[in-house]
Amino acid sequence: MTDTLSATAVLEEPASGDAPIVNDLTIHVATVNGSGSQSSNNVLMRSIFQMGVPVSGKNMFPSNIAGLPTWFTIRANKDGWIARKKEVDIMVCMNAQTARDDVDALQPGAVCIYDAPLNCKAMRNDVTFFEVPFAKLAAELSQDSRLRKLLTNMIYVGILAQLIGIERDEMVAAITKQFKGKKKAIDPNVEAIDKGLAYAREHLPAQNRWRIERMNATAGKIIIDGNAAAAIGAMFGGVTVVTWYPITPSSSLCESLIDYLKQYRIDENGKATFAVVQAEDELAAVGMVLGAGWAGARSMTSTAGPGISLMAEFLGLGYFAELPGVIWDIQRVGPSTGLPTRTAQGDVNQVASLSHGDTNHIVLIPGSVRECYDFAAEGLDLAEMFQTPIFVLSDLDLGMNNWMSDPFPYPEKGIQRGKVLTPQQLDELGSKWGRYADLDGDGIPYRTLPGTDHPNASYFTRGSGHDAMARYSEKPDDYKATVDRLRRKYETAKQFVPKPAISKKDGAKIGFIAYGTTDFPLEESRHQLQSERGVETSYLRLRALPFTEEVAQFVADHDRIYVVEQNRDGQMADLLRLEVGEDQRKIRKVLHYSGLPCDARFITHAVLKMEGEESHG
Repeated sequence: MTDTLSATAVLEEPASGDAPIVNDLTIHVATVNGSGSQSSNNVLMRSIFQMGVPVSGKNMFPSNIAGLPTWFTIRANKDGWIARKKEVDIMVCMNAQTARDDVDALQPGAVCIYDAPLNCKAMRNDVTFFEVPFAKLAAELSQDSRLRKLLTNMIYVGILAQLIGIERDEMVAAITKQFKGKKKAIDPNVEAIDKGLAYAREHLPAQNRWRIERMNATAGKIIIDGNAAAAIGAMFGGVTVVTWYPITPSSSLCESLIDYLKQYRIDENGKATFAVVQAEDELAAVGMVLGAGWAGARSMTSTAGPGISLMAEFLGLGYFAELPGVIWDIQRVGPSTGLPTRTAQGDVNQVASLSHGDTNHIVLIPGSVRECYDFAAEGLDLAEMFQTPIFVLSDLDLGMNNWMSDPFPYPEKGIQRGKVLTPQQLDELGSKWGRYADLDGDGIPYRTLPGTDHPNASYFTRGSGHDAMARYSEKPDDYKATVDRLRRKYETAKQFVPKPAISKKDGAKIGFIAYGTTDFPLEESRHQLQSERGVETSYLRLRALPFTEEVAQFVADHDRIYVVEQNRDGQMADLLRLEVGEDQRKIRKVLHYSGLPCDARFITHAVLKMEGEESHG
């Protein structure tokens, strides 16, 4: 254990053979919501990224406007592990309300930079403390009290940079990007960075345990959040109608999409080629989506779990009347209002069968910002191809936090409209054509769009019982034929939804199944199991419902299957058990549901514990 270290203490150089830990650290910043720390934390993260070090940033904020505690965690890792890491190496402690708990949570040997009035050095003797008079330094920069509060955040960025080796030029570049080249905002923030650098250089001892050094692992990559990636994908996917009602954590998806549409989807006459409606509630929003889909528009909305619940009746109509539309569910913690600013994967059961009666929805499950981009367009295609509501199941961690990615490719394939009949095709079909007739045996009927100039065009849509010709019917045979055909359509979807991503190891007895953001800690956990215990594992990452044939085969090929997900009950594991029949006995649940993103050590410990129980009978 190290002794308590104040700002005037002198650090010894690392002992011989005790080399610094380079490009492998977690920084945890504890501030107050509404203090402007988000900009400074993004500058800090981007500066490390620009030095070529893989990085991720996670913002944990309260469900209010201002005043409550907020935390931002940056993980830098030379090997590319960017999932949340539970252990904190360096903390910036700026909030009196949480200072005691924040310091108590640090691992022995961690570094804590704190605001002088908090007196954190008195709290523990096994943490290295750096005391900084932030208020005094900020007062030297400005007489404006509000500006001083904002500049304080950039001062701690400068302090950190000096202590761990972040280059000044990269911070200036990051500030320039953050404030979009606006000199009036850039200059005082650069001055604050320099104030922190100078203070740390002149008044704080060297810190030699953790270092950031330039490498070349991020060349050509971008940083983006999943909601912005989805917005770009939807725009390229040809969305024309966007209806939404604000709800955390989905609001930024439509907000970003609106900005992109205004920039890129204005015709030569200055007129918008899209329609955006902020509805009075989520039920109205999805009703507009389905109405626009019926009329031939490519339409979508975004929401979270409570909004999905409100949409149930309309989505049952969309399924039974066969109306296209895309619904993004950026999951958060429930039930009820739950924890709106925490992440979870608890809506699986809800979206899989939302509505009353026998309902099976197609669900896409992105596991990266690149897949948010890809699935935004693919969801629009599938909605029209299958004439049904399509869910895209993301979560707060993926949607609102920052992730590294390769740049997104420009789309090459055209828009897929599905079975839309032209007047010529209507002539060829003659009396065979019916709005709900299954002419091809795949469960997918043909449709005509409003305005099709032909006497046989049909625009009837029925949410009540109907026959193949869209005529009202209460005959048992007609109803059974309809729902059996809808099930057949769902089976057909297995050929078109994204296949799972599979990594198989020869001879591995253990197989993992996960989906969405659980992918990041699981890949790291697999590495831990292999490198530390010699345990080889295979892995299947689900990317869609319905399950494709690869899923049952993967379960059959392994002795034990660990399904890792972020909800209390193991919702996906239960669906898998129904899918694989007798092999369900192989399936075990690894469940993380604290509201924080899952970390690799949690998975590793859970699996080793269950494997230990297995070995003892």
